[in-house]
Formats: sequence, structure tokens, C-alpha cells
Amino acid sequence: MTAAVLKDPRRYFEAVQTRATEASAPPVCLYLEVTNRCNLLCETCPRTFETLEPPADMGWELFTSIVDQVPDVARVVLHGVGEPMLVRSLPRMIRYLKDRGVYVLFNTNGTLLSPKKHQAMIDTGLDELRVSLDAADAKSFLAVRGKNFFERIVRNVREFTRFQQTIGATSPRVSLWLTGLKETIDQLPAFVRLAASTGVREVHLQRLVYDESGYGLARPESSLFEAVRADESRAIADATALARELGVELDASGATEPGLSLKRQDAAQPWSACRRPWSLMYFTAHGRALPCCMAPFSARGYDSYTLGDATQQTLREIWNGPAYREFRSSLLSDTPPRPCAGCGLRWSL
Repeated sequence: MTAAVLKDPRRYFEAVQTRATEASAPPVCLYLEVTNRCNLLCETCPRTFETLEPPADMGWELFTSIVDQVPDVARVVLHGVGEPMLVRSLPRMIRYLKDRGVYVLFNTNGTLLSPKKHQAMIDTGLDELRVSLDAADAKSFLAVRGKNFFERIVRNVREFTRFQQTIGATSPRVSLWLTGLKETIDQLPAFVRLAASTGVREVHLQRLVYDESGYGLARPESSLFEAVRADESRAIADATALARELGVELDASGATEPGLSLKRQDAAQPWSACRRPWSLMYFTAHGRALPCCMAPFSARGYDSYTLGDATQQTLREIWNGPAYREFRSSLLSDTPPRPCAGCGLRWSL
């Protein structure tokens, strides 16, 4: 696959032409939750409010076993509900993947991106480093993220991009991410300006995904998706104009422009455009197979949508096993699986 395809997730999702109960080809993308531990208490994350699985890092043997079973995997995302930079073996994992020609990225909260890690992170060959900052000032950051690390993260990011410039490193691509909440969307223009001041040229508006019952800020009242007010639309428009002026690329999760990412799908089955169960596999730190990275945020508990166990089954057995086939069949019907029911309706595909 070309670099353009690997950068834009829509491109390889759309490459899946046939959607049937049984997948006709292996996954092209893996999401590997290298840890479910975290050093923040985010108000939009399920792990802040419930224990999804016992705290753990993905072991090296499990990691290599999963990767080695998909020799043609094109893209690997090394995050889930934890903070990847807590994992000591993270650089080794990245190098293992890069040695196979895989496009590698992960999201981080940026708290551990200290100067002593800069060269090591660059040396891994990592393609993208996505920093989830979620606010343009310390007060808002504390409300969303639960701890007062705003200044540290901004300093870490600024020092990292400066270090890259000093040594002439063009990778990883660094981006800042803001979860689109009614409480923070007005900060988007300031967020773009902050990104430019730290040397970051890429900003993403991350759509909020939430469970029906809601927890913390991950609740319907905070969502922009179903009803965007005029002032919120103006904030997006102002941020877009400012980004253009400052030379910052502004888009949204799913590689769409921010305004489009917040629009509802008009189809009778809004979830029906999804290609994830035919293109990717997601594994928790314990090896549990889940349908996608949004599932933990869109339905409580893992038991009702666990599709396999990589510690007990081969990936081939999981990928076209009974649970996966039933999941795909349900997704193609009028009664989708619970984690999928809101996709395209309450949040964007």
C-alpha cells in the first residue's frame, strides 16, 4: 500500500469491496492495546469509571504472536484505553513492526514525552505520534483530563518538535487532538494557535463516542454530533480559517473535515457503511478480540462483544470464527450489535 493509503484510514477501509458473513481476506490493520494502564483520569474515558480488565501491559510473546500471524499487515495502531508510553518495551515493539515495513502510530497523552526519550522515539522509525491534549488552557484540561499536566505536555511537545528540527528528523508526524465537546469546542481556534506555537502542523477534532447511559463528560449532552449550534459552527469555521493562515492542517477523526465529521448519516441504517469487521482486528492487553477501537466507549463491559481470545485461539480461528461471523451478520441487518447502533447516528463512522 502507498503512504497516502496508510495515512488515510478511509482508503483501506474502502478497499474492502465485499462484505459478507465470512471475510474473504485477512485484516490489513491491527489495533494492539499495548497497555490498559494510564496516568490520567479522563472524563471521556471508560477506564476512569470502571475496570474493563485487570491492569496489564501486553506481553512480548503475545504481541509478536499476533503480529506474526498477519505477515501482510499494512498498518498497526499501538493504543487502546491506556497510555502507550508507560510500556518499557514500546520502542522495541515499534522497531519490530518497522522492520516488517508496517506503518505504525499511537495516541499518547504526552505526559511522558520527556527529552531523554526524544532520540529513542525517533530512532524507532515511528510514523505518527498523536498527542491527545483536549484543551487549549490548563483549567479546561484539568476538567477534561482529571490531572493538572497541561503545561508539562505543551512543553514536552514543543521540545520534541524543536529536537526534530534540530536533527532534521521528518518522522514521526506529530499531531494534536481535541475531543469535540460542547464544553470545549469554542477553544478550537485557540487550540490551532497553540499547535502552531509548539511547532505542530496538524490538528484533529476527535468526535466524542459515548455509552448510551453516559459517564463523566462522555454523555449525550456533551456531544456535538446530533445538534451543532451556530456558535459551535462558527468556532469550527474560525479555526479552519486560522489553520489556513498559520499553515496548520485541520481535519477530523476519520480523515474528514471537521464540519462533515459532525453530520449525521441519512441512511436508514446509519451504521451500514462500516468496513472495520472486514479490515481490522483489535486486541486488548490481555489478548481479547474486540470489533474496533470505539467499542469500549460505546457499550459497557466487554463480555457482550468479545469476538475471541488470542491467547487461546489463532487469529485465523478468530477472524472467521462463529463470533465474528455472527457479529458481521448482525451488522448487515436491521438490528446491529450494541456497540455499533450509534455509529453514523450519534457519532460519525
